[in-house]
Amino acid sequence: MQEEEVPQTVSKPPGRPGFHDVNPQAAGVLQRNGVKSWTKPAPSLYPHQWSWDSAFIALGLAHVDNRRATGELEALFSAQWKTGKVPHIVFDPEAPPKSYFPDAERWNSNGLSEHAPTGPHTSGLCQPPVHALAVRRIWETAQDKDERGVEAAREFLTGNYPRLYSWHRYLSTARDPERSGLVTIYHPWESGTDNSPRWDAPLSRIAIGDIPSYTRYDVQHVADASHRPTDEEYDRFLWLLEMLKKARYEEMDIYGSHPFLVKDVLFSAILVAANEALLEIGAVVGAPAEERAQVEAWIERGREGLEEQWDPALNLCVDRDVLTGESLRVRTVAGFAPLISGGLDERRLKDMLLTLDSEDFAGNPTLHRPLPPSTSPDEPGFHPRSYWRGPVWPVANWLLWWSLLRAGESERAASLRHHTLEELAESGFAEYFEPFTGEPLGSGEQSWTAAIALDMLATENGP
Repeated sequence: MQEEEVPQTVSKPPGRPGFHDVNPQAAGVLQRNGVKSWTKPAPSLYPHQWSWDSAFIALGLAHVDNRRATGELEALFSAQWKTGKVPHIVFDPEAPPKSYFPDAERWNSNGLSEHAPTGPHTSGLCQPPVHALAVRRIWETAQDKDERGVEAAREFLTGNYPRLYSWHRYLSTARDPERSGLVTIYHPWESGTDNSPRWDAPLSRIAIGDIPSYTRYDVQHVADASHRPTDEEYDRFLWLLEMLKKARYEEMDIYGSHPFLVKDVLFSAILVAANEALLEIGAVVGAPAEERAQVEAWIERGREGLEEQWDPALNLCVDRDVLTGESLRVRTVAGFAPLISGGLDERRLKDMLLTLDSEDFAGNPTLHRPLPPSTSPDEPGFHPRSYWRGPVWPVANWLLWWSLLRAGESERAASLRHHTLEELAESGFAEYFEPFTGEPLGSGEQSWTAAIALDMLATENGP
């Protein structure tokens, strides 16, 4: 599908298809968004390869085409930095010009850092490490195939274990020099929840200097620019990018001078869950005992770090500003981080479920469906149509559904699954949805929305 310089509307498919229609429709979205060996996150809004999008895409593809699922991750990891970092964008040199900003030239990663790959052009940031969860899902689905399919999956695991271990080691060391168990992000884009109110306080303290001129292309690919981050937010995002370039993407220099350093609890929780998957992968491939012991230590440290960020008044886990030591007390879906990391005792699990069922989230009686908005409607920064400030995100629903299954909360998981799939059957595979009306927002034909639908449909009774 060719990118066009016109707004992309999110249209509702004809009729009201049932769940049985969702699987072929979702598979069709991934097929249409395919580019060689990888998949665009959306037809026009996101024309390159995004890191955690690709992980979710591979997880969904594992149910329909293991070869494409493995190719998705192979393409992404071919751009892994020497430090182990998996970049948040791998740029497609064949993407139409002026289809996305900031482009590869603006990042200039391999021109500034000796650690960047010399081949593919990438960004200098990273995103949450869902990849090991996808690799494990590829292995799980291969068990239903013939001996050749199982062996191919085993070879894939063997080849990817060292990449995953290097990636997790980077996050557990370079991004956590304090050994707190919590990952430090350098930019809201690394969180994947770009304009969430989580970042309002640390962003407000940043003094913006001169920013090279730029033109935003993202607002040309959605029906309403108000769904996207504001120009003011974008100015701050780009100023942080210029600061990272000034530091030549060197971790120690960034830690010493960067104006945005935040311990991200959602990112950290996903790393804990991914480390559990990495342990299982390591067992399959016969990873060295010392490496498996190190992964176990990362898991324990991560859960301890998340517990330290528990806010009893909010009944949520909250991020922490490294520069001020301040806890960022904002009610968002990121606060369910301990549920995602797993290993909760009965008391903390009860706390999490109480908040999930409350009017702050899925229990709000004015919601279109009992699905948690990305930000609590009672937060000052809430906006029902603005990206991560309030809309319901199917990919966030997947994280909570999968976590509830792991926690043994099968009834709650089944309800979340049912209402998510019902939303997609009714309104299509949008990027996100207005929480009170169910209106599809952002980009249409979003790949990771289709991918999580495939996984939910195939995984009814277990994680």
